[in-house]
Amino acid sequence: MRLKCWLSYKGSKYFGYQIQKNEEEKSIQKEIQDVLKKIFSSDIKIFSSGRTDKGVHAINQCFHFDIDREEIDVDKLRHSLNCLTSNDIYIKSIEIVNEYFHARFSVKSKTYRYVINIGEYNPLVDDLVFNLNQPLNVENMKEASKLFLNEHSFHNFCTNDEDFIRTIYSIEFKTEGDYLMIDLCGNGFRRYMVRMIIGTLVQVGLNKLSIEEIKKLFDIQCCNRVSYKTPSCGLYLYKIKY
Repeated sequence: MRLKCWLSYKGSKYFGYQIQKNEEEKSIQKEIQDVLKKIFSSDIKIFSSGRTDKGVHAINQCFHFDIDREEIDVDKLRHSLNCLTSNDIYIKSIEIVNEYFHARFSVKSKTYRYVINIGEYNPLVDDLVFNLNQPLNVENMKEASKLFLNEHSFHNFCTNDEDFIRTIYSIEFKTEGDYLMIDLCGNGFRRYMVRMIIGTLVQVGLNKLSIEEIKKLFDIQCCNRVSYKTPSCGLYLYKIKY
């Protein structure tokens, strides 16, 4: 039997979603697997839509796992998981799916949200948003964001050494009070890619980087990886489409 689970988590105290080589370093995956072992009295590996880095949060993450059972009360299992995992992790739903579903390989698109405080410093949200605490030229950022749409080689906007081709379907901006939210939807993202794109757009918003300078970074011959990377605290895995 295969079970599909949706969850949210606050990543501030974790070294990322994925189990670390040093198992003393907390990870979302390890905590959930440890709890599942208590419930089922056997080792169970969970498979997620993808890993999030240290300090990154999730509003909607998805994972699946298999168990050797013919029947199960998914509501009772969800309740047990939420009782036994820390308050930083919340299982939103569990459903039985067929064996063809895979939390990673069935993904059609992912949306990440980045949240920036452009108003006065707020210590209460310091591990939940990027406290930039200065105004941004959002119109210029919107114009620059168009350069990232569609399929590109993002070799200068991630830290991977291969497989740079990705497609970004949309980048949307929304302001609520002092908070600027930027949603990036694409078919996949490489390591630090979202934070490096956002960091680049922030430089545009601060009038420190021009659109012409960004255009040059998409040149395949250009090997000038950007040094702009926003903090992990403002990043959320926001939506996954299957």
